[in-house]
Amino acid sequence: MKVVLLRVGIDSGCGGIQGPLFQDRTFEFIPIPDDGQSTMDAIETQTYGNTEGKYGRPLKDFFRSKSRQSRMEDRPIHVDPEFKTYTYGDPAKLKSGLKFLEEGDMLVFYCGLEGWDFKCDPALYLMGYFEVLKAGLAADFEPDVIDRLFSKNSHVMHRDLFKEQKDQLVLVKGSNKSRLLKKAVLISTMDLDKAGRRIKILSPEMREKFGNFDGHLAIQRSPPRKVEPAFVDIAAKFVRSLD
Repeated sequence: MKVVLLRVGIDSGCGGIQGPLFQDRTFEFIPIPDDGQSTMDAIETQTYGNTEGKYGRPLKDFFRSKSRQSRMEDRPIHVDPEFKTYTYGDPAKLKSGLKFLEEGDMLVFYCGLEGWDFKCDPALYLMGYFEVLKAGLAADFEPDVIDRLFSKNSHVMHRDLFKEQKDQLVLVKGSNKSRLLKKAVLISTMDLDKAGRRIKILSPEMREKFGNFDGHLAIQRSPPRKVEPAFVDIAAKFVRSLD
């Protein structure tokens, strides 16, 4: 069994904000902008203005200024991962290792959140996970498998994009045991890199659950982090226990 951690969602570098964290540790997962979606053959176009979060509020409302809300109203979003049918897709080279996930493995998602209705500095939090059912390159799947398992993934729904990305696109399908968490779980603390810049790293508490990724503790902007074999069972049990 393998357990892999992966950062997803909007952040200061892609979208310009952190997702909102509420005082009771509930949260909204805010997808990244999709600058190219308006040119795709979209089945439907989701924007920050017409898409509601878990608690019925349009996602645009979480951009703090009125002017920014107005600018983001019609901005398309890239809903990936999606937690209705549990799919994730990415053509980026850094994510190519996800094609080796197998049935029974876990893909654990974390994202950047910041206090919304209370003071809480930006940090990284676990927000959901897939119990993997199937993973691989899109080009290696038969068309009927793509249609049956991945039809709700953004990369697959937009056919022109799918044709363009197919040879590099990694797709991951979660089973019905997959979950979007109700409450976020803090996994980061602050440290300094070799240049003296402040960065987010895996906290000492979470190292007891996930290990230290062979010494690669920085998780602020990182490729997928694979849990060391000695911690796989501990990590899986911990993640499955979350609310």
